[in-house]
Amino acid sequence: MSSAANNPVIDTNPDRLVAYFGYGSLVNRDTLSTDYVDARPVRLHGWRRCWRPRMRGDRIGAHLPTSLLSARKVPGSVIDGLLVFDRLSNLPSVDEREFTYDRIAVPYERLEVIDGQKTDCDVYVYEAQSNGASHDPEHPILQSYLDAVLQGFLREFGRRGVHGFLETTDGFERTVHTDRHDPVYPRAVRLAEEERQFFDAVLAEYGTRFV
Repeated sequence: MSSAANNPVIDTNPDRLVAYFGYGSLVNRDTLSTDYVDARPVRLHGWRRCWRPRMRGDRIGAHLPTSLLSARKVPGSVIDGLLVFDRLSNLPSVDEREFTYDRIAVPYERLEVIDGQKTDCDVYVYEAQSNGASHDPEHPILQSYLDAVLQGFLREFGRRGVHGFLETTDGFERTVHTDRHDPVYPRAVRLAEEERQFFDAVLAEYGTRFV
C-alpha cells in the first residue's frame, strides 16, 4: 500500500507543485513517466543510500530475488540526487510506482540545491518499507536497473557523480545479475557505447562481481 495515506496532502489544488528527491532510478529523467514541471540536481543531508532485498509484491524482477535501492536516515551522511518538481495531481502515480516505499516529508533545511535556488513547496523522499542493507548474496542487483541509475548520475553529476554514487551506497557486496541484453527492469534505458564501457570499467574498479 502506498504511503500517501500516511502523508496526506491538505491542499487539493491539482496544479499545486510538490517535489520528491530521487536518489536511484528517479535520477534518470528518461525513467520519469509524469509530465513533471522541473528537476534540479540537489544534495540531501542526513540520508544514505542502501541496497535492500525487494519486498514481496515489487513488480521489478518478479521472478528473481533481486535487490532495489532505498534511502535511510544516517546522521552526517550526504547524498546527491535529483529533486523533481511535479504537479500534485501526478503524485498518486508516483506513489503507485513506489508503492512498497513510504513517502517521507523532508525538512527544507536538509536540502542543498546545487544551483542555489530555493523551493517553497512540500518535499518528500521515498524510503523502502523494508530498509536493511546487510550483506545479502541471495538478492543480486539487476544490471538493467543499475545501468539506468548510473546513466542518470552521469548525466546530472558527470563521471565524478558516478563514483560518488558508488561511494555513498551501502550493500554493494551483492552480485550483479547480467540482464543488460534481455532487461528485466521495466524502465530499462539504452546506453551509448561510451557509457557502457565507462560503467563496466568503474564497477570493475570497485570489485563488482557479475553473475
